Amino acid sequence: MNFAICNETFQDWPFDRAFAFAAECGYTGVEIAPFTIARNVTEISAGTRAEIRRQAATAGLEVIGLHWLLAKTEGLHLTSPEPAVRRRTAAYLGELARLAADLGGRVMVFGSPQQRSLPPGVTIERGTNSAAEVFESLVPTLEANHVVLALEPLTTAETDFLTTAAETVSLIERLGSPHIRLHLDCKAMSSESVPIVELIRRHRRLLAHVHANDPNRQGPGFGQLDFVPIFQALAEIGYQDWISVEVFDFAPGIERLARESISYMRRCLAGLRR
Repeated sequence: MNFAICNETFQDWPFDRAFAFAAECGYTGVEIAPFTIARNVTEISAGTRAEIRRQAATAGLEVIGLHWLLAKTEGLHLTSPEPAVRRRTAAYLGELARLAADLGGRVMVFGSPQQRSLPPGVTIERGTNSAAEVFESLVPTLEANHVVLALEPLTTAETDFLTTAAETVSLIERLGSPHIRLHLDCKAMSSESVPIVELIRRHRRLLAHVHANDPNRQGPGFGQLDFVPIFQALAEIGYQDWISVEVFDFAPGIERLARESISYMRRCLAGLRR
Protein backbone atom coordinates (compact mmCIF):
# COMPACT_ATOMS: atom_id res chain seq x y z
CA MET A 1 0.00 0.00 0.00
CA ASN A 2 1.22 3.47 -0.90
CA PHE A 3 0.27 6.73 0.82
CA ALA A 4 -0.80 9.87 -1.02
CA ILE A 5 -2.48 13.09 0.00
CA CYS A 6 -5.02 15.29 -1.77
CA ASN A 7 -3.50 18.61 -2.75
CA GLU A 8 -6.39 20.83 -1.60
CA THR A 9 -5.32 19.89 1.93
CA PHE A 10 -2.64 22.54 1.50
CA GLN A 11 -5.21 25.19 0.54
CA ASP A 12 -3.41 28.28 -0.81
CA TRP A 13 0.15 26.93 -0.57
CA PRO A 14 2.10 27.07 -3.86
CA PHE A 15 2.35 23.63 -5.43
CA ASP A 16 6.11 23.35 -5.01
CA ARG A 17 5.87 24.10 -1.28
CA ALA A 18 2.94 21.71 -0.81
CA PHE A 19 4.64 18.90 -2.70
CA ALA A 20 7.89 19.33 -0.80
CA PHE A 21 6.10 19.23 2.56
CA ALA A 22 4.07 16.17 1.56
CA ALA A 23 7.27 14.37 0.65
CA GLU A 24 8.88 15.46 3.91
CA CYS A 25 5.99 13.87 5.79
CA GLY A 26 6.55 10.60 3.95
CA TYR A 27 3.90 10.61 1.24
CA THR A 28 4.96 9.31 -2.15
CA GLY A 29 1.91 10.41 -4.14
CA VAL A 30 -0.29 13.45 -4.56
CA GLU A 31 -3.89 13.54 -5.81
CA ILE A 32 -4.98 16.69 -7.60
CA ALA A 33 -8.31 18.54 -7.44
CA PRO A 34 -8.51 20.25 -10.85
CA PHE A 35 -10.15 23.39 -9.43
CA THR A 36 -6.92 24.11 -7.55
CA ILE A 37 -5.28 24.67 -10.93
CA ALA A 38 -8.09 26.43 -12.83
CA ARG A 39 -11.88 26.62 -12.74
CA ASN A 40 -12.09 24.98 -16.17
CA VAL A 41 -9.82 22.18 -17.34
CA THR A 42 -9.58 23.67 -20.82
CA GLU A 43 -7.79 26.68 -19.29
CA ILE A 44 -4.88 24.51 -18.11
CA SER A 45 -2.12 24.89 -20.68
CA ALA A 46 0.34 22.23 -21.74
CA GLY A 47 3.06 24.25 -20.05
CA THR A 48 1.21 24.34 -16.74
CA ARG A 49 0.59 20.61 -16.88
CA ALA A 50 4.24 19.91 -17.54
CA GLU A 51 5.32 22.26 -14.73
CA ILE A 52 3.04 20.60 -12.14
CA ARG A 53 4.32 17.19 -13.12
CA ARG A 54 7.91 18.46 -12.90
CA GLN A 55 7.32 20.02 -9.46
CA ALA A 56 5.88 16.77 -8.14
CA ALA A 57 8.77 14.74 -9.53
CA THR A 58 11.30 17.18 -8.08
CA ALA A 59 9.75 16.63 -4.66
CA GLY A 60 9.85 12.86 -5.17
CA LEU A 61 6.09 12.50 -5.59
CA GLU A 62 3.98 10.78 -8.19
CA VAL A 63 0.81 12.50 -9.37
CA ILE A 64 -1.59 9.59 -8.94
CA GLY A 65 -4.66 11.20 -10.50
CA LEU A 66 -7.60 13.51 -9.95
CA HIS A 67 -10.64 13.91 -7.70
CA TRP A 68 -13.37 16.54 -7.15
CA LEU A 69 -13.78 16.24 -10.91
CA LEU A 70 -16.73 18.57 -11.44
CA ALA A 71 -16.27 20.91 -8.48
CA LYS A 72 -16.57 24.62 -9.33
CA THR A 73 -17.91 23.85 -12.82
CA GLU A 74 -21.13 25.21 -14.29
CA GLY A 75 -23.66 23.61 -16.61
CA LEU A 76 -22.49 20.03 -16.06
CA HIS A 77 -24.56 17.26 -14.49
CA LEU A 78 -24.33 13.47 -14.62
CA THR A 79 -28.03 12.66 -14.21
CA SER A 80 -29.52 15.58 -16.10
CA PRO A 81 -32.58 14.80 -18.24
CA GLU A 82 -31.15 17.15 -20.89
CA PRO A 83 -29.09 15.33 -23.58
CA ALA A 84 -26.98 18.43 -24.25
CA VAL A 85 -25.98 18.67 -20.59
CA ARG A 86 -25.00 15.02 -20.54
CA ARG A 87 -22.92 15.43 -23.70
CA ARG A 88 -21.11 18.42 -22.19
CA THR A 89 -20.49 16.47 -19.01
CA ALA A 90 -19.03 13.52 -20.90
CA ALA A 91 -16.85 15.82 -22.98
CA TYR A 92 -15.56 17.57 -19.86
CA LEU A 93 -14.74 14.27 -18.20
CA GLY A 94 -12.83 13.35 -21.34
CA GLU A 95 -10.77 16.52 -21.00
CA LEU A 96 -10.08 15.58 -17.38
CA ALA A 97 -8.87 12.14 -18.47
CA ARG A 98 -6.38 13.87 -20.77
CA LEU A 99 -5.30 16.13 -17.90
CA ALA A 100 -4.80 13.13 -15.63
CA ALA A 101 -2.61 11.45 -18.24
CA ASP A 102 -0.62 14.64 -18.87
CA LEU A 103 0.12 14.88 -15.14
CA GLY A 104 1.15 11.22 -15.01
CA GLY A 105 -1.99 10.07 -13.20
CA ARG A 106 -3.90 6.87 -13.77
CA VAL A 107 -7.10 7.28 -11.71
CA MET A 108 -9.96 9.78 -11.57
CA VAL A 109 -12.27 9.60 -8.55
CA PHE A 110 -15.85 10.51 -9.43
CA GLY A 111 -17.48 11.96 -6.33
CA SER A 112 -18.96 15.37 -7.26
CA PRO A 113 -22.18 15.01 -5.24
CA GLN A 114 -23.78 18.24 -6.41
CA GLN A 115 -23.29 17.36 -10.06
CA ARG A 116 -24.71 13.85 -9.76
CA SER A 117 -27.72 14.20 -7.43
CA LEU A 118 -31.05 13.49 -9.09
CA PRO A 119 -32.70 16.63 -10.51
CA PRO A 120 -36.32 17.30 -9.50
CA GLY A 121 -38.66 14.80 -11.09
CA VAL A 122 -35.90 12.41 -12.22
CA THR A 123 -36.32 8.85 -10.95
CA ILE A 124 -33.45 6.67 -9.84
CA GLU A 125 -33.95 4.50 -12.93
CA ARG A 126 -33.79 7.43 -15.31
CA GLY A 127 -30.84 8.93 -13.46
CA THR A 128 -28.97 5.64 -13.64
CA ASN A 129 -29.62 5.40 -17.37
CA SER A 130 -28.31 8.94 -17.84
CA ALA A 131 -25.18 8.21 -15.82
CA ALA A 132 -24.58 5.01 -17.77
CA GLU A 133 -24.88 6.94 -21.04
CA VAL A 134 -22.30 9.51 -19.91
CA PHE A 135 -19.84 6.93 -18.66
CA GLU A 136 -20.23 4.62 -21.67
CA SER A 137 -19.37 7.48 -24.02
CA LEU A 138 -16.29 8.23 -21.91
CA VAL A 139 -14.78 4.73 -22.08
CA PRO A 140 -12.85 5.18 -25.36
CA THR A 141 -11.12 8.29 -23.96
CA LEU A 142 -10.28 6.48 -20.73
CA GLU A 143 -8.82 3.61 -22.75
CA ALA A 144 -6.78 5.92 -24.99
CA ASN A 145 -5.29 7.70 -21.96
CA HIS A 146 -4.82 4.60 -19.79
CA VAL A 147 -6.95 6.12 -17.03
CA VAL A 148 -9.44 4.44 -14.68
CA LEU A 149 -12.59 6.26 -13.60
CA ALA A 150 -13.28 5.18 -10.01
CA LEU A 151 -16.90 5.72 -8.95
CA GLU A 152 -17.31 6.79 -5.33
CA PRO A 153 -20.33 5.89 -3.17
CA LEU A 154 -21.21 8.87 -0.97
CA THR A 155 -23.46 9.36 2.04
CA THR A 156 -27.11 10.35 1.87
CA ALA A 157 -26.12 13.60 3.57
CA GLU A 158 -24.22 14.50 0.40
CA THR A 159 -26.28 13.09 -2.46
CA ASP A 160 -29.22 10.86 -3.36
CA PHE A 161 -27.45 9.01 -6.18
CA LEU A 162 -25.03 6.10 -5.66
CA THR A 163 -25.15 6.19 -1.87
CA THR A 164 -23.96 2.63 -1.23
CA ALA A 165 -21.18 0.46 -2.55
CA ALA A 166 -23.76 -2.07 -3.76
CA GLU A 167 -25.57 0.52 -5.89
CA THR A 168 -22.30 1.76 -7.30
CA VAL A 169 -21.06 -1.73 -8.11
CA SER A 170 -24.33 -2.46 -9.90
CA LEU A 171 -23.68 0.47 -12.25
CA ILE A 172 -20.02 -0.50 -12.72
CA GLU A 173 -21.02 -4.06 -13.63
CA ARG A 174 -23.63 -2.76 -16.06
CA LEU A 175 -20.92 -0.73 -17.81
CA GLY A 176 -18.58 -3.72 -17.96
CA SER A 177 -15.34 -1.82 -18.62
CA PRO A 178 -12.04 -2.42 -16.81
CA HIS A 179 -11.57 1.35 -17.01
CA ILE A 180 -14.56 2.00 -14.73
CA ARG A 181 -14.05 0.63 -11.25
CA LEU A 182 -14.82 1.29 -7.57
CA HIS A 183 -13.46 3.88 -5.18
CA LEU A 184 -14.06 3.44 -1.44
CA ASP A 185 -13.94 6.34 1.01
CA CYS A 186 -13.63 5.55 4.72
CA LYS A 187 -15.89 8.43 5.81
CA ALA A 188 -18.59 7.35 3.39
CA MET A 189 -18.24 3.63 4.19
CA SER A 190 -18.77 4.35 7.88
CA SER A 191 -22.34 5.45 7.08
CA GLU A 192 -23.32 2.13 5.49
CA SER A 193 -25.16 -0.69 7.28
CA VAL A 194 -22.53 -3.14 6.01
CA PRO A 195 -19.29 -3.01 8.05
CA ILE A 196 -16.31 -1.37 6.33
CA VAL A 197 -14.17 -4.50 6.38
CA GLU A 198 -16.99 -6.47 4.75
CA LEU A 199 -17.41 -3.84 2.02
CA ILE A 200 -13.70 -4.11 1.25
CA ARG A 201 -13.76 -7.90 1.11
CA ARG A 202 -17.02 -8.06 -0.83
CA HIS A 203 -15.91 -5.67 -3.55
CA ARG A 204 -12.24 -6.59 -3.82
CA ARG A 205 -12.49 -7.45 -7.51
CA LEU A 206 -13.49 -3.94 -8.54
CA LEU A 207 -11.59 -1.86 -5.96
CA ALA A 208 -9.25 0.65 -7.61
CA HIS A 209 -8.62 3.38 -5.05
CA VAL A 210 -9.16 4.31 -1.37
CA HIS A 211 -9.56 7.60 0.49
CA ALA A 212 -8.52 7.66 4.14
CA ASN A 213 -10.45 10.01 6.43
CA ASP A 214 -12.57 9.99 9.57
CA PRO A 215 -16.35 10.44 9.77
CA ASN A 216 -15.61 13.73 11.55
CA ARG A 217 -14.26 14.95 8.17
CA GLN A 218 -10.67 15.19 9.40
CA GLY A 219 -7.73 12.91 8.70
CA PRO A 220 -7.24 9.28 9.71
CA GLY A 221 -6.43 9.11 13.41
CA PHE A 222 -8.18 12.39 14.20
CA GLY A 223 -11.43 10.71 15.25
CA GLN A 224 -12.85 7.43 16.50
CA LEU A 225 -12.53 5.31 13.35
CA ASP A 226 -10.00 2.49 13.86
CA PHE A 227 -7.94 1.97 10.72
CA VAL A 228 -6.18 -1.22 11.85
CA PRO A 229 -9.03 -3.52 10.74
CA ILE A 230 -9.43 -1.47 7.56
CA PHE A 231 -5.79 -1.92 6.63
CA GLN A 232 -5.96 -5.56 7.70
CA ALA A 233 -8.83 -6.15 5.27
CA LEU A 234 -6.96 -4.32 2.49
CA ALA A 235 -3.87 -6.45 3.15
CA GLU A 236 -5.95 -9.63 3.13
CA ILE A 237 -7.38 -8.89 -0.32
CA GLY A 238 -3.93 -8.05 -1.65
CA TYR A 239 -4.62 -4.36 -2.21
CA GLN A 240 -1.37 -2.75 -3.38
CA ASP A 241 -2.58 0.58 -4.77
CA TRP A 242 -2.91 4.04 -3.26
CA ILE A 243 -4.44 5.11 0.02
CA SER A 244 -4.96 8.84 -0.27
CA VAL A 245 -5.66 11.16 2.66
CA GLU A 246 -8.66 13.42 1.96
CA VAL A 247 -9.93 15.84 4.59
CA PHE A 248 -12.72 18.40 4.66
CA ASP A 249 -12.28 19.98 8.09
CA PHE A 250 -8.95 21.78 8.28
CA ALA A 251 -9.36 23.00 11.87
CA PRO A 252 -6.34 21.05 13.22
CA GLY A 253 -4.10 22.91 10.76
CA ILE A 254 -2.52 21.92 7.46
CA GLU A 255 0.82 20.73 8.79
CA ARG A 256 -0.66 18.74 11.66
CA LEU A 257 -3.22 17.05 9.41
CA ALA A 258 -0.57 16.03 6.90
CA ARG A 259 2.01 14.83 9.44
CA GLU A 260 -0.24 13.06 11.92
CA SER A 261 -2.42 11.35 9.31
CA ILE A 262 0.50 9.46 7.77
CA SER A 263 2.08 8.83 11.15
CA TYR A 264 -1.14 7.22 12.36
CA MET A 265 -1.50 5.12 9.19
CA ARG A 266 2.05 3.86 9.52
CA ARG A 267 1.37 2.78 13.11
CA CYS A 268 -1.74 0.97 11.91
CA LEU A 269 0.24 -0.88 9.25
CA ALA A 270 2.86 -1.83 11.79
CA GLY A 271 0.17 -3.41 13.95
CA LEU A 272 -1.24 -5.73 11.28
CA ARG A 273 -1.31 -9.49 11.72
CA ARG A 274 1.18 -11.13 9.37
